[in-house]
Amino acid sequence: MTSDPFRSPLPSPTRTAGLARLRHFVEDAGRAYASLRNHDLPGHPHVSRLSAHVRHRLVTEEEVLATVLGRHSRAAAEKFVQEVYWRTYWKGWLERRPSVWTGYRAGVLRGLDRVAAETGLRDRWQAACTGETGIDAFDHWARELVQTGYLHNHARMWFASIWIFTLRLPWELGADLFLRHLADGDPASNTLGWRWVAGLQTPGKTYLARADNIARYTEGRFSPRGLATEALPVEGPPNPPAGPMPCGGAWDPDLRTGLLLTEDDLSPGFLTARGLLPSGIGLLAGDDARSPLETAAPVRAFTSAAIADMAARQTDKHGALAGPWRGDDAVDAAFDWASGFRQIVMPWAPTGPARDRVDALARRLDAAGIPLVRVLRDHDAAAWPHATHGFFRFREKIPTLLSRHAA
Repeated sequence: MTSDPFRSPLPSPTRTAGLARLRHFVEDAGRAYASLRNHDLPGHPHVSRLSAHVRHRLVTEEEVLATVLGRHSRAAAEKFVQEVYWRTYWKGWLERRPSVWTGYRAGVLRGLDRVAAETGLRDRWQAACTGETGIDAFDHWARELVQTGYLHNHARMWFASIWIFTLRLPWELGADLFLRHLADGDPASNTLGWRWVAGLQTPGKTYLARADNIARYTEGRFSPRGLATEALPVEGPPNPPAGPMPCGGAWDPDLRTGLLLTEDDLSPGFLTARGLLPSGIGLLAGDDARSPLETAAPVRAFTSAAIADMAARQTDKHGALAGPWRGDDAVDAAFDWASGFRQIVMPWAPTGPARDRVDALARRLDAAGIPLVRVLRDHDAAAWPHATHGFFRFREKIPTLLSRHAA
C-alpha cells in the first residue's frame, strides 16, 4: 500500500510559533469558523491547529480567549469559544471522577491481553492501527494520525465510531491508539470523547458515523462502504458521582522553594506573577507513560521540543532545568532533586499519566516532611466547579466565565 504524503499541520512546538498561529487564525475565529469548522480538508485550513500548544499550555486558554474576543463579539465567536471550553469542561469532569481514568487504564490492559490471546481480534486491531481495513476514510485517517500526530476533530469522531461499531474493537484500545499518537493527546478529552462515542459518557447516547456525512464534510474525498447502521451502547459501569472540587494550596514565601513542572503546563509565569521566587526548576514528565505500549516518536519529539522551549524561556529566571525525568526511575530522580528544597510548588497537574507520577512523588515527599503545593490557575478554578453534569449545563456558565475577557 502506498502511503499518502502527509505533512504535519501543527505549528512548531514553541510558544512563539503558537502565538503567531493564534494571530494568523484570529480573523477566522468568528462566523467563518462556525460555518466551516466541521470540514475535514487537506491542511485543515478552517480550524486553529493550536490544540497541541494549548494541551501543553505553551499558549494558554486565557490567551486564546482574550485574543479571539478582542477581535470578535461573543456572539460571532460563540462556536470557537465553546470548543475552547470543551477542553476545560472535560478536564474538570475527569478531575472530579479520577476513577474513570483508572478504569480506562485497566481497560487498555484487558484489551491488550485479549489481543495477545485472540487471533481474530489481533488481526482486526493491527489492520485498524496501520490503516489496512479497506474502509477508505478510516484507513486515510489511521495513516494521517501515525504520520502527523494530528487529526481533525470531526475525523476523530468518525474514526472512533467506525472503530467501535463497524470494526467492533474495544474502545479503550482506540483511545490508547490516539493517546499514543496525538501530539495534543489530552487524557481527559481523549478518554471522555471516546466514552461519549461509545455511549458510556452520556448513558445510551452514541455517535454513529454515516457515509453521507463523511462524504459531505470531506467534500467527496471519501465514500466509505460497509459502515455499521446502528450503534448500540457499549456496556460499562455507570458514571461515578462528582467528587469534591480540587483545592489549590498556598506556599510559604520564607522557605527555599523548588518549582516543579510537568508537560501539562509549560507556562509557569502565572506563579511568578503571584510572587513565587523559586531557587530551582525541575520537570517530571509523563509523555512516555501515556500507554503500556510505546508513545509515538512524533509525540515524544513534540513534547521534548516544547519542554526545551520552556526551559530556554525560564533559564535566566530560575537557572537550568533539572530533568525532564522519565522512565521507571523518574519519581526517584525527582525526589532526589526535590530533597534539596524545603517545599515544592507546581501548577496543578490534571488527571493523567504525569499526575500519576506527581501523586507517587507527593507520597515520597510527604513521608520526608517536604510539602508539595499544587496551585490552580484562575481559569480552571473558575470553570471546574461547574463540570458536574453534561456540557450543555456547563455551557450556561460560559458567559459568566468570560467576564474576565474583553467583550
